[in-house]
Amino acid sequence: MQTVKMYTTGTCPYCIHAKQLLKQRGVVEIEEVRVDMAPDERQKMMDITGRRTVPQIFIGSTHVGGCDDLVALDGQGGLMSLLNAG
Repeated sequence: MQTVKMYTTGTCPYCIHAKQLLKQRGVVEIEEVRVDMAPDERQKMMDITGRRTVPQIFIGSTHVGGCDDLVALDGQGGLMSLLNAG
């Protein structure tokens, strides 16, 4: 299974929902980067993604986007194939 990296904050309901969906799809470990605890990481996230909102989700080297993007990808049947790629 591909590695999952997610930029989050501690109180973001969209972050919590995204993590729950990923766990339902079999993701055991999420590399979580808390941008509320490390402001320099938020700047890195914005440089990489062009977005300032959380969550920002990466599966392998693919930037999925935020929670709505993840839910849409799952709804289209693409999440499992991306998680199982490689």
